[in-house]
Amino acid sequence: MEQREYIQRVLEAYLATPGTAGVARRADRLFADRLYERGVSLETVGNALTLAAARRLARPADAPPLGIIRSLAYFSPVIEEVLQLKVGPGYFQHLRNKLLRASTAR
Repeated sequence: MEQREYIQRVLEAYLATPGTAGVARRADRLFADRLYERGVSLETVGNALTLAAARRLARPADAPPLGIIRSLAYFSPVIEEVLQLKVGPGYFQHLRNKLLRASTAR
């Protein structure tokens, strides 16, 4: 996949992630470029976005609200975590289904 397409797809996934500001900035493009240069797969990035969004969703109802995510770099630690995880794709599909159900319930 070409670099330009990779960056575009990462940014699209980021913007579609619940809790994000819905705006991609130059810093986000640069971060996506670094992911491309490192060879981080789109699947890994997507799984990290899903995992982080699911964790934010799973907070206790009485917890203070979280702020809006304003940077793709926010997901950097989760991307690193996903790179080390030894779980199958079914786990992330389960999380995606939970997010989908939560978004349709709102």
